[in-house]
Amino acid sequence: MKAVVYDRGGSPDFLECREVEKPTPRGNQVLVRIIAASVNAADYRSMRMGIIPKRKIFGADIAGRVAEVGASAIKLKIGDEVFGDISDSGFGGFSEYATVPENILALKPSSVSFENAAAVPMAAVTALQAMRDQGNIQAGQKVLVYGAGGGVGSFSVQLAKYFGAEVTTVCSSRNVDMVRLLGADHVIDYTKQDFIASGTQFDLIMAVNGNRPLPVYMRMLAPRGITVVIGGALSQVTKTILFGGLMSIGGKKIRILAAKPSTKDLEFIIKLVEEGKVKPVIDRRYNLQQTAEAMQYLGQGHACGKVIINVG
Repeated sequence: MKAVVYDRGGSPDFLECREVEKPTPRGNQVLVRIIAASVNAADYRSMRMGIIPKRKIFGADIAGRVAEVGASAIKLKIGDEVFGDISDSGFGGFSEYATVPENILALKPSSVSFENAAAVPMAAVTALQAMRDQGNIQAGQKVLVYGAGGGVGSFSVQLAKYFGAEVTTVCSSRNVDMVRLLGADHVIDYTKQDFIASGTQFDLIMAVNGNRPLPVYMRMLAPRGITVVIGGALSQVTKTILFGGLMSIGGKKIRILAAKPSTKDLEFIIKLVEEGKVKPVIDRRYNLQQTAEAMQYLGQGHACGKVIINVG
């Protein structure tokens, strides 16, 4: 099969599309013929940090068809259309086939395209868990999504509206129209206006890949508001881990999200996609041979929504 393999001795960007041995499913694993995958910050950040998958194949989000089943697989059958986040099982999505424990995959509705299904897992589940579990979002609240233009941000805007919040977003000029189309009530272009100047206080702040000092977020919180830090600059993540608890002694809270793959959350979100209540935003599409280029593009930090790899 073809796969994009990390090889420090290969091409200058260390990713090379080559022929490798097709894996065989064992136990409760299934072999998925991958139709589409999406690129996440987890892929390029892991590569930059030297955290390399065992098989040297990155790719967490996949969508495809079950081609074979292991001896003890009972949930899925050959031909089932599935999708999921396979980061906890060793990555491997940038390839034609991957073996995956069946319990981490969800069934893809026939009305949802493979591209849209591949765009969902990591970004949408991260947005959901940050908003629902860490942020305790409630209808009628004022929510700020800082960094609304990317994958997690675009899902955050739509999920916040689904939960009944009044949503303010912060993004660059190129993403303003897209964010408005997603349903944002107020859009702040950070190249033209400092969002701090609005003076508005928020019940929930989603700090997506941000780099603002933590006290800035705290000043913009309502008396019992919550800031959830999702990724971002290493300095911000480190400071949140070290000082978030100390800064949360009063009514205002600051938390950091460690999202976990969840089949239940996948099923919840894909139902919203099927019903048209949430729509994955796809910025660019690449083929498998162009995966290195796709990783470089996402790593620049300017993607508007998700970046898709069409494998099949």
